Amino acid sequence: MSVPPQSSAESPPDLVVVGSGFFGLTIAERCAEELGLQVLVLERRPHLGGNAYSEFDEETGIEVHVYGTHLFHTSNKKVWDYVTRFTDFTGYQHRVFAKYQGQVYSFPMNLGLINQFFGKAHTPDEARALIAEQASEIDTKDATNLEEKAISLIGRPLYEAFVKGYTAKQWQTDPKELSADIITRLPVRYTFDNRYFNDTYEGLPVDGYTAWLERMASHPNIEVRLDTDFFDVADDYKGQVPIVYTGPVDEYFGNAEGRLSWRTIDLERETLDVDDYQGTGVVNANDEDLPFTRTLEFKHLHPERTYLPGKTIVVHEYSRFAEEGDEPYYPVNTADDRAKLLKYRELAKQEPMVLFGGRLGTYKYLDMHMAIGSALSMFENKLRPHFAEGAPLTSGGVDE
Repeated sequence: MSVPPQSSAESPPDLVVVGSGFFGLTIAERCAEELGLQVLVLERRPHLGGNAYSEFDEETGIEVHVYGTHLFHTSNKKVWDYVTRFTDFTGYQHRVFAKYQGQVYSFPMNLGLINQFFGKAHTPDEARALIAEQASEIDTKDATNLEEKAISLIGRPLYEAFVKGYTAKQWQTDPKELSADIITRLPVRYTFDNRYFNDTYEGLPVDGYTAWLERMASHPNIEVRLDTDFFDVADDYKGQVPIVYTGPVDEYFGNAEGRLSWRTIDLERETLDVDDYQGTGVVNANDEDLPFTRTLEFKHLHPERTYLPGKTIVVHEYSRFAEEGDEPYYPVNTADDRAKLLKYRELAKQEPMVLFGGRLGTYKYLDMHMAIGSALSMFENKLRPHFAEGAPLTSGGVDE
């Protein structure tokens, strides 16, 4: 997919897209297909797809999600109709389990977990009354930190088993020191439904994520340059052609208003000489004494595939604050971060012909379907009017 740089004799592209994740590729594909634009995609990594990139392990044939498990789901029919142009999806429905003190529970919290945890069969009404009684220890409006907020929603026993340890590892902070605003609700289902997502459409790309991403980028009007850092070539394009930038917004401005804080994950991968390690794709590690947050076993995401017997790939996932040079995953979004972001939004509006989008460019956690939906909106509301009708291109987009 990598190609040589343009020579000076070649005409400049109509649009430059920085980053080849789902946001960037959706913009590139729509502009190439619908408007006939020549689109240049710049990607600093040696592969397409951002964090959605996957590869098939040579030894086992198992598709590994290199940057952690990615699960596609949406209730947005517009997004579903768009993505199914490039891939078929399996009928996979994601189910998560949670391990605590040597026992494995169905997750999210539901009637099965409640009955198992409390050692008694409850009707839905009985379970609802039980949790309400336990949650009455703290009034939600009086909660001053995450721990108190969680207890006010689900009660202390469930909090201490399924929230406290996991949250402490995710944030590397005692939940008593975390803001109550981090959680708005903790869902408890009073049925035995253990499907993780409630969306209308769900599945995994039949041929894998990379095949899907490559089809999006395969339009003859799209040129992709891998191993290319935008900032090494920015002077060739800034102010010359419209740019859609999907990298970290603070990095674009040289961290002029300070670095935004992110969480990142470390992935510890090993190939094991067993057919099946844990019986499912994802098991959360809720015990505080286990340093990782969850265990991934990728072969369970595609049970329809045939695998080499006696082998599996397992990944332990660890969470920590991102440092310089780390891949940013989740915005921490403290009050200080929000203040910085407002300043970056103002700077973004002043950049000539630059739109900021995607998870990193907007400093928002976006699932894949949300990133694609946001890109489709940017295309329809900003790029199509500009290129097709001559409307002025208003820079910015950090807050959209």
